[in-house]
Amino acid sequence: MSNLEERIAQWEQMCREAPDDMAYFSLGNAYKEAERLDDAASAYGKALEHNPQMSRAYHTRGQVLMKLGRDDEAGRVLLKGYEVAAELGDVMPQKSIAALLQKLGLDLPEVEDYQARKQEVEQSGDQVLDKRTGQPQNKLPDPPMRGPVGAYIFAHFGQDTWREWIGMGTKVINELRLDFSNPAHQDVYEQHMLEWLGVTKEEVESFAGSEA
Repeated sequence: MSNLEERIAQWEQMCREAPDDMAYFSLGNAYKEAERLDDAASAYGKALEHNPQMSRAYHTRGQVLMKLGRDDEAGRVLLKGYEVAAELGDVMPQKSIAALLQKLGLDLPEVEDYQARKQEVEQSGDQVLDKRTGQPQNKLPDPPMRGPVGAYIFAHFGQDTWREWIGMGTKVINELRLDFSNPAHQDVYEQHMLEWLGVTKEEVESFAGSEA
């Protein structure tokens, strides 16, 4: 069995045993890499059923549907994804979706100004406009970890989302048998955490640079 086939089998098992948006998103990515495009489109669709705010899944599902020649369906998915990405302030997925919509000859929908909404929600100092849900949440009392990642999470995610990740993170630790005394395992945990939150390393680094 190849490494890719092993990854597909691993994510298929996780989707059976602990189905959630990240399990299906990761399975979709593996199917896409294996050129199993119909399966990938289905997996991304399942990810969106679990989390309709997952802007990256709209982007990748739209890509796959376009490769399958299902442009009308892709257009509907991408238009919704553009609105979701704008609502969450997901700049990179929003730009990527906009490029695909341009290829399809579709106009970009009008969207609310994310920064203006963020300032309105956070002016009291007690709440944050949570990037995963797009809804106001109570702020974390402190950064959940040291360094740029902790600072980014503190500035962009609320208590409800962080509690949800703690539960998901426990699943990741158990499923992958992570040992936190191993730095490589710490990196794996952080990678899964950022993917679940919908954050890229580039976004964290950009934020850290702006705060310096």
